[in-house]
Amino acid sequence: MQQGETKLVSTRGREGAGGVDYDVIVMGGGPAGSTVATLVAAAGRRVTLLERLPETGFKIGESLMPETYRTFARLGLLDQLYASPFPRKYSVQFYSKSGRPSAPFYFQETDPGEGSITWQVPRRDFDRLLIENARRHGVEVRQGATVREVLFEGEQAVGVAADLPGEGRRELRASVVVDATGQSAILGRRLGLREMDPLLRKAAIFSHFEGALRDPGIDEGATLVLHTERQESWFWYIPLPHDRVSVGVVGAVEYLVGGRAGDLQQVFEEEVARCPPLIPRLAGARRVMDFLALRDFSYKSRQIAGPGWVLVGDAFGFLDPIYSSGVLLAFSSGEFAADAILGALADGDLSGARLGAFGPRFVAGMDAMRVLVHTFYDPNFRFSKFIRRFPECRHDLIRVLRGDVFDHDFSRLFAALAATAAPDSPGGADFPAAPAATTAAGSAVPAGSAEPGESAEHAAAVTVTGDRR
Repeated sequence: MQQGETKLVSTRGREGAGGVDYDVIVMGGGPAGSTVATLVAAAGRRVTLLERLPETGFKIGESLMPETYRTFARLGLLDQLYASPFPRKYSVQFYSKSGRPSAPFYFQETDPGEGSITWQVPRRDFDRLLIENARRHGVEVRQGATVREVLFEGEQAVGVAADLPGEGRRELRASVVVDATGQSAILGRRLGLREMDPLLRKAAIFSHFEGALRDPGIDEGATLVLHTERQESWFWYIPLPHDRVSVGVVGAVEYLVGGRAGDLQQVFEEEVARCPPLIPRLAGARRVMDFLALRDFSYKSRQIAGPGWVLVGDAFGFLDPIYSSGVLLAFSSGEFAADAILGALADGDLSGARLGAFGPRFVAGMDAMRVLVHTFYDPNFRFSKFIRRFPECRHDLIRVLRGDVFDHDFSRLFAALAATAAPDSPGGADFPAAPAATTAAGSAVPAGSAEPGESAEHAAAVTVTGDRR
């Protein structure tokens, strides 16, 4: 159904609500929102997806993890992905501050099947594919729709007020409202649920380049992680289609953008000069878009669901660009939430506990990834040294790197990581060797290392204009 052609029809009633327009309203059309919308609609429920942008646009989050393969199969997307120009990703490789590379971590070591392949994706094209797939599965997609308010009756979410293309302000009623608005986090901010991770106060500066060096063979699509000489920052290097490479630098806020002279381009180039293995890769490259920056993007919400509402993807939380976990967690939360929502609708139980039944499982997986993220920022940690000391942990480490973090016992890996961490590092004595168990969904979930009352600074994107190289 095309934009502007939608006719709202009251469907299943809800006791005390006087009827609803939809079973589910999904706010946001990224990976998390499109996934939950597609799966719920495919089960025969009436779903509308409200996306603020009239067309999909540029985003980071361009590198996928192999465990997204299972979700792609369920969404019916594998044929399109195999036919796409997106580079295939078989591994990830790390460069130390000395410039020495680790051996590539090939995902097939723990699973030799097709599920060990994933893709590097330009988000404009990838998100368009997801939205079109949602439409094919019966989702009523409205692009260019701005949600102004989530409607509540008491503590129960009952719908949204939104500005719709060609219709103006409308109130839409639903049994369940899903917040998939990314870091805008409409519900999380309104309800004061977001807690920042004080150990991951990072900033990132990034752009796209053409003509950059690509490795041969199956390593052409590998994600590279490169430390700078003093290990005060690190670069991602992600090959994309059409000879493009996404390159970004990440460091502590106070180091990368706090009190630093120069614009984003100057800071980026200063960091490239401190990363010897990156210099030849970009020597013949041409920058093809403006530099952008993000800061303070690591957080988690204290609650994943409440009466009539659910948080998915970045609207619930985000870890860090390292390991490319963001899109995996978005897909997984969307998939888990869809199953919980379908069960809740079937049972007529729209409580936070029922809608958020997937919460403990999801947060445990997210916290498993968090342990490895914190360990990465330990200045004394080296993947190569860790594997030489604990060769029995290699497969568990690769399991986490591929995103296979749900329903597994990583206690041996976490104990080994804690044994190698410096006492004053995020992964050291003050950080648990394994994630704490979460409470029942619908109630507060542990905030990990976040401190109550930590300022929830908005992640801000900054564009610097000027001549492109």
